[in-house]
Amino acid sequence: MNSATSLTAAASAPRPARRKGALLHPAAKPLLFALCLLPFVWLLYGALTDSLGANPAEALIRGTGDWVLRLLCLTLAVTPLRHWTGRPELARFRRMLGLFTFFYLVLHFLSYAWLDMGFDPHDIARDIPKRPFALVGFAAFVLMLPLAATSFNRAIKALGAKRWQALHRLVYAIALLALLHFFWMRAGKHDFAEVAVYAAILFVLLGWRVFHAIRSRRADPRNARG
Repeated sequence: MNSATSLTAAASAPRPARRKGALLHPAAKPLLFALCLLPFVWLLYGALTDSLGANPAEALIRGTGDWVLRLLCLTLAVTPLRHWTGRPELARFRRMLGLFTFFYLVLHFLSYAWLDMGFDPHDIARDIPKRPFALVGFAAFVLMLPLAATSFNRAIKALGAKRWQALHRLVYAIALLALLHFFWMRAGKHDFAEVAVYAAILFVLLGWRVFHAIRSRRADPRNARG
């Protein structure tokens, strides 16, 4: 009986270790990098081969924008997933996901500036304030700039951990602005199905953060009374 129990324990023991080892494997980050780059390769291939449909400009602008939202959701999901799964090693992928979010945001803006505005700065400056969806999208882009610029270890040391964390809380405002941008983009066609999906995901991710912050504050003995 004891030997059978030992064999069962020995057989089952490596499984969590393998899962944890996969996240810490040296190939994990290059694999994530390649996966995050695939949408760009697909869009570039489609543009070069003229296979993006009847309106390739719209396909490029919308495609890059969709990937901004997807990667933003994945970036925000890292911390809750760390807590829910008990795998702190997931944190090592957050910076790359955040930088790829910024990468696709830059592509999204450049696609608009080039394909819609012909890279004319005067036309861009006149167009953005006139259209609410463009204004909130540009606001998200501007807020994302300092986050991308400080997503490095030297910046964390220079700013200090508390100030760096406070600055990077701008990502919550960016997420809401991105969702509002997407909502107004789809409002013209009365197509809100995808908007509802992203809204639900962001509601869960941001709601968890609010709940976790309240619970942490209540658990802090420094906040105790009496």
